[in-house]
Formats: sequence, C-alpha cells, structure tokens
Amino acid sequence: MTTYDVIVVGGGPGGYVAAIRAAKEGKKTALVEADFLGGTCLNRGCIPSKTLLKHAEIIEQIEKAQNWGIETSSLEFDLEKMLARKDNVIQTLRGGIKGLLQAGKIDIYEGFGKVIPGKHVIVDEKTELTGEKIIVATGSRPAVPPISGLDKVAYHTTDKIFDIDHIPESLVIVGGGVIGVEFANIFSSLRTNVTIIELGERVIPTEDEAASKALLKSLKQKGVNVLLKHQVKAVHEGENTKEVHVTDKNGKEVVVKAEDLLIAVGRTPNTDAVAELNLAMNGRFIQVNEYLETSETGIFAVGDVIGNLQLAHVASSEGLTAVANLETPTVKMNYAVMPRCIYTTPQIASVGMTETELKEKGISYRVHTFNFGGNGMALATGETDGFSKVLLDEKYGEILGVVMVGAHVTEMISQSSAFMYLEGTVDELANMVQPHPSLSEALMESANALIGKGIHTV
Repeated sequence: MTTYDVIVVGGGPGGYVAAIRAAKEGKKTALVEADFLGGTCLNRGCIPSKTLLKHAEIIEQIEKAQNWGIETSSLEFDLEKMLARKDNVIQTLRGGIKGLLQAGKIDIYEGFGKVIPGKHVIVDEKTELTGEKIIVATGSRPAVPPISGLDKVAYHTTDKIFDIDHIPESLVIVGGGVIGVEFANIFSSLRTNVTIIELGERVIPTEDEAASKALLKSLKQKGVNVLLKHQVKAVHEGENTKEVHVTDKNGKEVVVKAEDLLIAVGRTPNTDAVAELNLAMNGRFIQVNEYLETSETGIFAVGDVIGNLQLAHVASSEGLTAVANLETPTVKMNYAVMPRCIYTTPQIASVGMTETELKEKGISYRVHTFNFGGNGMALATGETDGFSKVLLDEKYGEILGVVMVGAHVTEMISQSSAFMYLEGTVDELANMVQPHPSLSEALMESANALIGKGIHTV
C-alpha cells in the first residue's frame, strides 16, 4: 500500500488543478483517473464544442462577407477534417496536462478509484492507496430522462455526439439549455435542419431574460425551429427517422421527425466512487461545507459532483480552494463573481445576479442597457447584434450583475468579474478608460448612464 499526503480522485479541471497545486506546496500527491486526463471539459465538453463552434463562426463570417463585396464559391464541409482538428486540439491539451503532472512529480493511476473508509482508495480493485487527505473530483455524466421508448431508439448524448460520422440532414435536440443551444448553433451552420424542444418558457432559462430573447431571435434567424413549453412524451424509431412525440402547454400532441436525436437535458453527478462512505448528500450531489469539506473529516469534494455552478473554471477554483483548506480551513468560495459563458453566435456572458434574481430577493436596483448598434467597433466589424447591461445596487452603487450579448463578450466579461471581485463601484467602472474603438466601451457607456453622465462615444 502506497501512502500519500493527498489523493485526488478525478483528473478533470477540478482534480488535476488541485493535484498540481498540492504538489507545488510540497505534498506527496497522487491522481486517479478512470478515463482521460482533462475530464469532461477537455474530452467531451468545453474544448471540443468550442473547436466546432469556431467552425460555425467562420461559416457565418464567410456568409456575411458576401454582403461586403467579398465573394466566394459555394461552401462545402469536410466533417472528417473538422473532427480531426478537434481531436488534435484535445490530444495537444491532454499531453500538456500530463506533462504538468509529471513535472510536479505527481503519481498518476489509470483506473476507477473507489474511496473506502479509512481514507483508502482502491484503483480497479487491484491497487490500494491511502491518503492523509482526499479530494473527490469525479465530475458528472449526461443525464438521460425517463422518456418512453428512448431505450429502444438510437440517440446521441453530449458525450458521444462529438464523434458523429456524418452531418445529419435533420436533428432534434431535447433541451434548450446551454449545451442544447450550442449544439444547435454548430449543426445549423452545417445546414442541418435543427429543432430544439424545451420544457421551459425560454431557452437558457437560468440566464438573463433579455439575453434569452436575443439568442432565440438569433436561432430562428439561423432556421432553428424552437418549441418552447413543450414536453417530450415518447420517442419511436421510424423509417430512417426518429419520431419524437411532444405535447404543448395546452396538451396538444405534435410529432417531430428527424434523422438524429440528441438528448441535452443537463448532467448528473458521478458519485459511485464514494458510495461506500455514506457521505451526507445534497439531493444527488455530495454535500460540502463552506470550506468544501464533506461530512467525512479530511475528505473534500469539488466540481460537478457537488453541484453549484457546473462550469470548468468553477471546478478549478474549487480545487484550489480545497487545497488551501487541507490543513486549516480558512478560504471560502465566492460564487457571486463567477462568470458564466455561452459560446453561441452571438455569445452570451454574465456575472452576478440577473434581474429576475434581484426581484425575487427584493433588492432595489437600477439597470442600464447599451446596445452594440451604437458602438463604433461593432458597426465596423458588422457585429451589432447584442448589448451590455449593468445592474447597480440602488443604495451603495455596487455592481450586482453584468450581462453581455454579442461578439467576443466571453472575453470581455472578465473585466466585470474583476470589478465585482474587488467590490468596485459603478463610478470606478465609468471612470476607467476603455480603448477606442472597442466593444468594451459598451460597459463604460452603461456605467456612465447609471451615474447620470452618459457620453456615448462612436
């Protein structure tokens, strides 16, 4: 039996980051991973989807260029080359992670790690490790709802669709959340007839309502059929098609037919690794305290397996926080300043609370929205769809939330996150000099309007 100071179970963005930090602090560290280093994010999530979304963006730019006097022949798509590029990106990053772990002299164990009482970890029922502290970072897997007939129909999950061997003529996506709308963006750009079926009243229902409306408009302009307030009742295998039976809000049944079916209704945590510990749970998720320690002293949990925001950068931050608390628990997560990004066209990025949340909490606020149609850089680049919205605390002038819709906003949102992290005021945001011309001037415009000093640069 090999003994370690820290054993990290799970090699995704929460796990490998925690292992590297622990090793840098001089702790003898082991990392156990059942699949590929990088977890869902690198192998079946963030990285492959953003690689394919870049293809979609380029396709849209080429189409837009036709109106700018840049003429091209008809577009053709080589899916094999697209997927090969995606795989190359993944392999490169996978190798980078392995190199970092090896440089930190971290022992890597390939296999399923089961945590048992006494802080022991059994890898593939063969190798036994013991650790003074354990960090559980086992992530999540696609949730599959109990839809009648689904077990008899061939369908894709978000884990498997990245290796699809053809461009489908038509595709039904069950779920209009972040994952669903990103895949709708990818496949619609490849000329697939896409239908989204969403149970809620709007796409991306957890985000800002105005952002949701802007995205819905964009999806419809791309030819995506979006069925809101529709519930999937059953699926059947038809002749060369999948038949999806849904009912609308009035109970009327509609049958949607498509060549392929994608289930994208969210993710469920991987808790099998800790099944023998009898940990306290928060619903399906492992319950942790404010220092990310589970009900078992010395065992911490981070990432998708504890719920909260199921985002890669949040998992990494939690991993670092857990390591900081291994000896003396003092560091707490600040989820209020975690940026949330959706990489559609246009992009959507936000941080802090939405207007809906502020209203529900009874918080008095002011808001200003600046449309990119009045921004010089947006006009010059032909990217005028979108806006910047700043939510301001009425009493203290504190920035409570920022929502941005448009090109490159997933890069710009970090500016707002920094202001909120440092408890900056709207006056400071208004007085910060932004480069001209730039899309980031929209933030300055919203801030100046909120303090009654609107300037509107062009």
